[in-house]
Amino acid sequence: MSVVAVPGSKSVTARALFLAAAADGTTVLRRPLLSDDTDGFAEGLTRLGYDVRREAEEWHVTGRPQGPAAAEAEVFCRDAATAARFLPALAAAGHGTFRFDASAQMRRRPVAPLTEALRSLGVDLTHEEAEGHLPLTVVADGIKGGEIDLDASLSSQFLTALLLTGPLTAEGLRIRVTGIVSVPYVEITLAMMRRFGVTVTREGDTFVVPPGGYRAVDYAVEPDASTASYFFAAAALTGRSATVPGLGAGALQGDLQFVEVLRGMGADVEIGPDSTTVTGTGRLSGTTVAMRDISDTMPTLAAIAPFADGPVRIEDVYNTRVKECDRLEACAVNLRRQGIQVETGRDWIEIQPGTPAPVEIACHGDHRIAMSFAVAGLRTPGTTFDDPGCVKKTFPGFHAFFAGVRAEWGV
Repeated sequence: MSVVAVPGSKSVTARALFLAAAADGTTVLRRPLLSDDTDGFAEGLTRLGYDVRREAEEWHVTGRPQGPAAAEAEVFCRDAATAARFLPALAAAGHGTFRFDASAQMRRRPVAPLTEALRSLGVDLTHEEAEGHLPLTVVADGIKGGEIDLDASLSSQFLTALLLTGPLTAEGLRIRVTGIVSVPYVEITLAMMRRFGVTVTREGDTFVVPPGGYRAVDYAVEPDASTASYFFAAAALTGRSATVPGLGAGALQGDLQFVEVLRGMGADVEIGPDSTTVTGTGRLSGTTVAMRDISDTMPTLAAIAPFADGPVRIEDVYNTRVKECDRLEACAVNLRRQGIQVETGRDWIEIQPGTPAPVEIACHGDHRIAMSFAVAGLRTPGTTFDDPGCVKKTFPGFHAFFAGVRAEWGV
């Protein structure tokens, strides 16, 4: 059995940085993830005038409930959707003029549901080029609050940004939501808000967020469940065993449910109080699974699907088409290049069993495509990648770390 010490959660780290910046006092974040996304988020806070001091295992953030200290700032969000969607909402609750831009990849991704909601709350916000996309400028003068409607069908991050901002408004928010995806990520947000002193209630499809602000806390960041999926999948694929400490029955992250998909395909799974273990049994069966709520793990399953003994059909994953790339199509194209029969629809992909040929994987600048096909490469020697460095977004040391696990397993 291999014990795999997975780095901290990107989703939790980003939310913790927002909450710490908004809280009254100094928050200590323990074992946060250091990756390109979280580094960009922390740098964005610094540019907005927040005091962020980072050491290897502890980050100290001094909050400003009244908003950014800077009267003017330019923030470059890199490839980070969390920064591009959370930081404009944080800035809007303060006072000043703040411009947000990002990489070409992030510029292509939508922010319209969030910015439309902010405008409906009276925020002075301008998209400089394509409507609904970065770059954008926020002329902030606080947010009164009130009732808004939000379409969250493309990303739960739009809802999270508004939930996190609600306690910073004068009157709080009532957010009526339609088409929500990735519900477990919303549950992460609500649980973390409670930890920082704010309880959100729900009335049917409406989230009720009270005003009053946050309090600083000492907060430990749990390991990243999406990253853990690669090692769980690798164990299931190779007949080895992988244990991830820090992710157990009480974990915040819904992506841990990926292990239930593996269980349904034949792997042995043990979820303890503080860890999870997946052990391969030498067989993976075909399956049909809806992954709307754990869609970040869709590429992981798609990449190993050819090794199942029957078709693997993944449904209800339209939102994967508007991630760092069109992940559904990227998986299909790479699998076809490997000689695997694949069919796709608007929100589904079906993959037939086969023996993938070693090819150069087109990563499309997407960390999840690279890491997922690295797992499948355990059974397809000679697999290479056109952009292996794209993993820096969430796990800069992935390839070396994965090679260490592979050597330990002797595969």
